Amino acid sequence: MSTRWTPKTQMGRELAEAPAVVAKQLDHNKAAIDALVSDLRANPPKFVVTCGRGSSDHATLYAKYLIESQLGIPVVSAAPSIVSIYNRSIASKDALFIAVSQSGKSPDLVKNAVAARDAGARTVALVNVTDSPLADTVDHVIPLIAGPETSVAATKSYIATLSAIAQIVGGWTQDPAFNKALVTLPASLEKALGKDWLDAADAIAKSDGLYVIGRGPAFAIAQEAALKFKETSGLHAEAFSAAEVKHGPMALVTKDFPLLVFSQQDASRESVEGFLEEMRAKTDNLFAAETGHADVKGHLPVVEDIHPLLAPIAMIQTFYTLAEHVALERGCNPDAPPHLSKVTETH
Repeated sequence: MSTRWTPKTQMGRELAEAPAVVAKQLDHNKAAIDALVSDLRANPPKFVVTCGRGSSDHATLYAKYLIESQLGIPVVSAAPSIVSIYNRSIASKDALFIAVSQSGKSPDLVKNAVAARDAGARTVALVNVTDSPLADTVDHVIPLIAGPETSVAATKSYIATLSAIAQIVGGWTQDPAFNKALVTLPASLEKALGKDWLDAADAIAKSDGLYVIGRGPAFAIAQEAALKFKETSGLHAEAFSAAEVKHGPMALVTKDFPLLVFSQQDASRESVEGFLEEMRAKTDNLFAAETGHADVKGHLPVVEDIHPLLAPIAMIQTFYTLAEHVALERGCNPDAPPHLSKVTETH
């Protein structure tokens, strides 16, 4: 399918680089991934601790769903301030500690990695800048290889993080179907750039706010999408699991209230389909990214021939094209949002 989208900003140009970034990752990171997963397979951790902020934290939620669903190992998200502000060490002996950061410079992440290492955890950093304090601290460095990203809104680096996580899990599980699908992920991302979601732009751009919904791995990209609407469009968006949104948040849903829903073709699909059926009676602005249902109002086309665990990566690639369009329609500059800088160093 052709698309009306063409890059109009630095954010757009950078997100269009994501397929090439992932292809380069797959080519260059094999030795680093093999070394890590060899260690993990020989000595499986009792649990996994993740650490990141903003988009990086959303990527670690993707890791949680993949690791827990495919390996049955519990994954918890660290509160970085426990170490950096409250000076309390966490009992992480025999854990795998994964820190995610584009710059690798944030002091709180570095302190947490040091504390985890000293407590007896194996430590891993997913970083775009490999000569960084965080990279110097850990046992294993997995480069994101996203290259320079000057737009404040992270796009290709986020996709690169999801791809790196998928490569770790693929090596760890040695699942043939998943690893075969990983090889074709760059091609899937190219297809994702050709999907047209711009019909959703007008209703979202004119709204005062919206919900972004996902379940399973797609909940991770729902969180990222909500953040991107805030960053690039000054639009208040909240992310919810399809299993949770029907409680208190539904009180805000009116006929004009937009809902953006991500649905991959896995065990969560049936419950999300039920949610969509219910929501179509509540709002006229329901937009669903899912396979099939091309004739349904609000349908957003997705890459069909993709492994369900990788489908969210392709969906967020297409979403970024929508986010750029919404930002411009609202008169915003997605490359330089107010009050934000590219690198935030949190203590």
